[in-house]
Amino acid sequence: MYRLPALILRILSLLPLRALHALGTVLGWITYGMSPTYRRHLRAHLAQAGFADPRVRRAAIASAGKMIVEVPALWYRPQAEVAALVTETRGVEEALAARAQGKALLFLTPHMGCFEVTAQYAATRMPITVLYRPPKMRWLDPLMREGRSRGSVQLAPADAKGVRQLLLALKRGEAVGFLPDQVPGKGEGEWAEFFGRPAYTMTLAMRLAERDNVACYLAYARRLARGRGYALEVRPMPAALPGETPARRLNRGIESLIRECPEQYLWSYNRYKGTPA
Repeated sequence: MYRLPALILRILSLLPLRALHALGTVLGWITYGMSPTYRRHLRAHLAQAGFADPRVRRAAIASAGKMIVEVPALWYRPQAEVAALVTETRGVEEALAARAQGKALLFLTPHMGCFEVTAQYAATRMPITVLYRPPKMRWLDPLMREGRSRGSVQLAPADAKGVRQLLLALKRGEAVGFLPDQVPGKGEGEWAEFFGRPAYTMTLAMRLAERDNVACYLAYARRLARGRGYALEVRPMPAALPGETPARRLNRGIESLIRECPEQYLWSYNRYKGTPA
């Protein structure tokens, strides 16, 4: 069933990154124009976060499309070629130094920039286990697993078994990565402020970050203009403020990344599902 989609993705992977991003811009605007729900979420979340500049909104619409259309290149090109798309780095050496001192690494990569390339880049330096949630479209699942699970990248399902895989990887002194701004399942999170509004926030990320042998970093790969690749930005998790909960500390760290590059955050993703009540 998935042979035809796989063929299409492989053909798209041959296009230059600049062409893929151009197609993605078109897709982003088509989606924005055709989906009232998508449009409502994107505009409301930007307003909630205080980004009223129309230029940020327009760039975010294009960025969301690029996030989708660049995937074939990241899944189906050789891993070394994918890693080479990261042409600039900042903060990577600090993380590598922590690993050299015996620390396991936890990389938290929000829905921002090109989160697909971060694990592929990390895997050229160290083994990394990535938490993975199967897509709703079943035909996409084998393609996603094939594209992501390459070289030193291991996938862990987003369940109790997967959490055990993460713990074992950290115990071995390896790297672990996942999306910290995914809305968790019932009983797996707590309410914490995100841009001034309560958002149900996972607790797993900070439980792992607070382990003695773990160095935790926030990371994202910023898209460079005209298909020139990506700039990998790595930041230490900010220190907790007095009286601050771990979930709020996590959200504050994510907010700091977003403020650096608001046009590349996936604003259509609904972090505000449900109500605290």
